[in-house]
Amino acid sequence: MPDLGSLTRYTSRQDISDGEGRVMGEETRSVYLDNAATTYPKPEVTYEAVDGFMRGVGGSAGRSGHWRSVETGRMVYAAREAVASLLGAPDPLRLVFTRNATEALNLAIQGLLEPGDHVVTTSMEHNSVMRPLAAAGSRGITSTAVRCAPDGRLDPPDLEKAIRSSTGLIVLNHVSNVTGTIQPLDEVARIARAAGVPLLVDAAQSAGRLPIDISSSGVGLLAFTGHKELFGPQGTGGLYIGAGLDPEPLCCGGTGSRSNELEQPAELPERYESGTLNAPGIVGLGAGADFAARVGVDAIRSHELALLDGLVAGLAEMKNVKVHGPADLRDRVGILALTFENATPPEVAAALDSRFGIAVRAGLHCAPCAHQTIGTIATGALRVSLSYMNSADDIDYFLECLAELRL
Repeated sequence: MPDLGSLTRYTSRQDISDGEGRVMGEETRSVYLDNAATTYPKPEVTYEAVDGFMRGVGGSAGRSGHWRSVETGRMVYAAREAVASLLGAPDPLRLVFTRNATEALNLAIQGLLEPGDHVVTTSMEHNSVMRPLAAAGSRGITSTAVRCAPDGRLDPPDLEKAIRSSTGLIVLNHVSNVTGTIQPLDEVARIARAAGVPLLVDAAQSAGRLPIDISSSGVGLLAFTGHKELFGPQGTGGLYIGAGLDPEPLCCGGTGSRSNELEQPAELPERYESGTLNAPGIVGLGAGADFAARVGVDAIRSHELALLDGLVAGLAEMKNVKVHGPADLRDRVGILALTFENATPPEVAAALDSRFGIAVRAGLHCAPCAHQTIGTIATGALRVSLSYMNSADDIDYFLECLAELRL
């Protein structure tokens, strides 16, 4: 039987903050492996940038002529340039900031589609795509979710066959938040270009950890979030809108420009950035993107693959643990979905947290269609997700603790 132990050893977060910590034998430790939700910790430069802005600048971009407002505008634009450069976006002004990738995806889907349009997507999408498409059905918009293989991989010809004369948008999750599966972005982009259909890429899990070059790939729109592998704060994200595409804004209001007109400005990025921007978050996002650029996306990828190799090798020795997703590590990022013969994912996640201070996530991960695809819709899965900030020691500790549960 699994040795899940007591799940009530620490009854409040106060136990931890007071320094009691989490105990495995004589060792006190906390390991964070829920980076697909949000990366933690962030690089020190992110913390310093947010704190420095809040204490030393604190203005509102584009709202005044005093130096604090001007400096805020400069810092926001510097962050815009940093993210655009990392993603290979040719024009920083076409990169608009949002609260997160979900808002960016909604802006593209709701802003571009019209009644009668058809959308092609995949069965591995997050609810930030599936729910807007379901809601769009009430406006006469239809969609086809191309079935992926049980390891989450898309066969591009299947997507090509789903395109119709009425197809107005293709939506692709570059990397699954459930299995870490990497989809063939370049091939799908080629298919989209040949069909003359805009491609919207959900890069929430890939921006900062995989090479992306918007200018060479021909991607029409790319949604990203700031708080994952771009190492920014929560509440940041954005959408790159390619030339020739003009989605309707999700909201209208003050932009600091053309204030004498009642119509929303047509210029980017103001067209999509109504209201006061989250300047502290955006400045932190810029610092995180700069960090990723300095380290190098290739170096980040190499570090992650090394950690992933050790993790998968260790899990292979546990006969009652199943790893879902591609067998070839080159086809995935550092995100693993696990199920167990003798315990449910929530039970294992709770035991890892309460007994050993290991943070993972169990459930359906806001992606029920992906779980249906890989065969875990009934139970969900335990997701272990890595970041550049993790170490080999973290992996060893996780494997040691998982083995101690005797699953």
